[in-house]
Amino acid sequence: MDELYTEIKQMIISSLALEDISAEDIETDAPLFGEGLGLDSIDALELGVALQRQYGITLASDSADTKRHFASVKALAELVEAHRAAKEGE
Repeated sequence: MDELYTEIKQMIISSLALEDISAEDIETDAPLFGEGLGLDSIDALELGVALQRQYGITLASDSADTKRHFASVKALAELVEAHRAAKEGE
């Protein structure tokens, strides 16, 4: 799962054009919004687009689950893993 964490951190950095930050600077369990990485609602939209492009995941913007999935890198990784498992089960 460490590889997936790094992959997601790189996706965050590239999709949001975070120039002065590296994957090692992003804590896996730290909040992505607010006091953590400090992302905002526009960043959430950009991340949603990046998730759809890279992993084929579509999220509803008004869903309570979406907020939970965007809580941290770890939560995003769990979403990606669940999506992959569901695709394999089809």
